[in-house]
Amino acid sequence: MDNNLHEECGVFAAYSLSGEDVAAYIYYGLFALQHRGQESAGISVSDTSGEKGNICSVKGMGLVNEVFDKKNLETLKGNLGVGHVRYSTTGASIPSNIQPLAINYIKGTLGLAHNGNLVNAAELKQELSYTGAIFQSTIDTEVIAYLIARERINTKNVESAVLNAMKKLKGAYSLVIMSPRKLIGARDPFGFRPLVLGKKDDTYFFASETCALDAVKAEYVRDVEPGEVVTIYKDKVTGETVIESDKTLCGRKHAHCIFEYIYFARADSVIDGISVYDSRVKAGKILAQEHPAEADVVVGVPNSGLIAAYGYSMESKIPYCMGFEKNSYVGRTFIKPSQTMREAGVMIKLNAIKQAVNGKRVVMIDDSIVRGTTSAQIVKLLRDAGATEVHVRISSPEFLFPCYFGTDVPSSKELVATGKSVEEICKIIGADSLGYFPNDRLNELIDKTDDFCDACFSGNYPEAAPKHDIRNI
Repeated sequence: MDNNLHEECGVFAAYSLSGEDVAAYIYYGLFALQHRGQESAGISVSDTSGEKGNICSVKGMGLVNEVFDKKNLETLKGNLGVGHVRYSTTGASIPSNIQPLAINYIKGTLGLAHNGNLVNAAELKQELSYTGAIFQSTIDTEVIAYLIARERINTKNVESAVLNAMKKLKGAYSLVIMSPRKLIGARDPFGFRPLVLGKKDDTYFFASETCALDAVKAEYVRDVEPGEVVTIYKDKVTGETVIESDKTLCGRKHAHCIFEYIYFARADSVIDGISVYDSRVKAGKILAQEHPAEADVVVGVPNSGLIAAYGYSMESKIPYCMGFEKNSYVGRTFIKPSQTMREAGVMIKLNAIKQAVNGKRVVMIDDSIVRGTTSAQIVKLLRDAGATEVHVRISSPEFLFPCYFGTDVPSSKELVATGKSVEEICKIIGADSLGYFPNDRLNELIDKTDDFCDACFSGNYPEAAPKHDIRNI
């Protein structure tokens, strides 16, 4: 049933100015961001009072609790660190692509983790290769690291090198970077992917979502602005904490990914001042207004469909109930069933609750339809559980175009909505009726008119799409 969309990754960083080890903070922060990537995880730390440039890392394939244990976490001694969880959209699923990246270069060391996709990664990689760069991975994060290292040779400090590198990057990137004595958070000028700043006592954090700050009981300070570079360090003379902000690249039109609110982000997160929970409730209400149905119950497909289903129920006055039970313990090591056990394998991950839907006309709310196969399987689950009618409502518009900014939307030819009417898609998934969220009302989810990217629905890319498919670099 893994035909859903995936985000590329989540990042988390911590810097304790008092010298406290931060690995445990990063571990719990990554745990809270596990929904953003289940393929691999990594943590890199250094001690700002110890030998300069000594980075210690633990990385591996799998979930956070599969990669880290008490023993290897205890080896991560340091008060400055960055962490990463990954689902690949560019680069193969191999150990050499696990982040954070830790590099040694003439000015010292860098530890770097990245969320997003560059649209000019291939061109930059070729340019760097001609100047002698040797790449050890196939991810565009390494391209960013090389650019920063090259710029650092001719700049007065690492944050200036980051800014200069950003001027050459095109596409989506939220970065957390550690030098021997500084922690840096940076976000692309469009603000495709989220990045927030937090604080707990004298420890500062960067995270992809506010839910990760909650996990370590940190206070949300603010979002890193699109195009901003935020640098945190301790003044060598006074010993005071310094937080610097460079907004040289701020100011252009923003393009926050609308799918963060529909699907990617956790419901308890707040992104760029907008509650994800509130956005999903609105989505459900709008669906009920645009696509009413005569039904007995409303159910949501776990997890991102649940809150939209609640909103649909509120607006339509049709009772809401839990229609599915999801097995939360199926990780990446789950053994796929044989051909003859495929349907049993589906039910291991998700099962309809017969007592809730048997003999009922059901409105089923989900966040998206990609290839159509997963939706067809879920509709069948409801029918097998005794649902007399299944009316599918989707809290996003039809996917018609690939994404080049950190979401693994497949090519148009693989998308079920390409070249097909809603009625044809309805028949493919086996539903009695089908309704999508209207594209012209997406702005209502975040109460903004044009600060978001909906290219996967509209084809209106904020930045020119690459000439070739960067997702296969």
